[in-house]
Amino acid sequence: MIDDLFEGARRLLSLAEKAGAEEAEVFGLMVKTVDVDLRRYRVEMASESRSRGLGLRAVLRGAVGFSATSDLSKLNLVAEGAVRAARARGPDDKWRSLPFSGALPRPRDVYDPATAEMGPEDCLDLAATLIEGASAISGAEPVSGGVTAVSGSEILINSNGLELSERGTVFTAFIETVARGADGTAATGYDFANSRSAPRDVSEVGRSASSLAVRSLGGSRGEGGTAQVLLGPMAFADILENAFVPSTFGDQVQKGRSSLAGRIGEEVAEECLKIVDDGLFPGGMATSSFDGEGVPSQRTTLVEGGILRSYLYDTYSAGKEPTETKSTGNADRPGYAGLPRIGTTNLTVSSVDPEDVLAEMDRGYLVTGVIGAHTANPISGDFSVEARNVFVVEDGAAEKPIRSLMLAGNVFDLLSSIRVGTDARMVGSFVVPTVKAEMKVVGS
Repeated sequence: MIDDLFEGARRLLSLAEKAGAEEAEVFGLMVKTVDVDLRRYRVEMASESRSRGLGLRAVLRGAVGFSATSDLSKLNLVAEGAVRAARARGPDDKWRSLPFSGALPRPRDVYDPATAEMGPEDCLDLAATLIEGASAISGAEPVSGGVTAVSGSEILINSNGLELSERGTVFTAFIETVARGADGTAATGYDFANSRSAPRDVSEVGRSASSLAVRSLGGSRGEGGTAQVLLGPMAFADILENAFVPSTFGDQVQKGRSSLAGRIGEEVAEECLKIVDDGLFPGGMATSSFDGEGVPSQRTTLVEGGILRSYLYDTYSAGKEPTETKSTGNADRPGYAGLPRIGTTNLTVSSVDPEDVLAEMDRGYLVTGVIGAHTANPISGDFSVEARNVFVVEDGAAEKPIRSLMLAGNVFDLLSSIRVGTDARMVGSFVVPTVKAEMKVVGS
């Protein structure tokens, strides 16, 4: 199958050059997805689907045109469409070139043959363990959930001689549960697992979600003011993704849409903090040997010792810098039908002096998750979110639930007063621990 995709890609590249492209690139994707959706105790849907397609970037006088298809019998139309789009845009003197070939790293643990062979029956078996785990906690029951196994291959070729391929697998299981009190009140819980290989059992995910729901029952009102707050990995990752990450993108810096513009070499965070974009993190959700343009993946230190060390670049944004700058391997593809854009790979947060932040807290709040982080201002870093599954922390123990709480702050202020925990967890493509910071809290 991948041979057919390569054959189509080579043919499309040739057609693009014949249509007038000065440079051309073809990205191909072939994916199998197995899905099981749960509703309460029952399977609502089980499916297996396959898709493949090619996307073409054609370059003419620096202008980039794009077209894509899932029908490999219509490659001539794709080539003509991409070149026509490039002509319509007009010249771009900031364009340098598509990437050339280079030595590729060999990332670890990105493909699991057993996960690639999974079918609906295998996902159904795992879904049963998910429900079993959720049901094992007295007083809670499953609401919804799912199990997904994805396997696939991607290819990339260009007119500068690149011809690359890679295969990968991804497994995800998640569940939401609800607990109901005798007084009619209710509380929900959520947990998930994601990895490059499917486990034999995901019952612990269900137990964790139900336990969280039961613990959250009977919450009281939170007190407003300034407080010490522990952000669990899911909450911290959500805030980072929406309020911090966009400011690290080279194109946003160049447009003046980043609070980090012009601050390389300056202190932007607590001295203990290290933030790395790691395209080679073993088993990471965004680990690959090359990025969406064919640039070798790498580790890029963004913050070390509290000092801003680098921004993230794709080929185009790197070429726009006044000094010689190379792509950091951060061109991200939304799929074969979309243009590459700057994105993180695996964002890791660590400290030279990690702490047991819960045990060392006298009084404050533990926030497991947040809602509304997508409304954060990606330029200033300001955010206001609703905290979910919140607990009062007293003398190192988080036991008393809080019904509802709002958090407001600025991500750069947060990073400048942060203490980092020891419980790093993979949350999507983020690898982050629980962190402690002083924040503005609004009770409700």
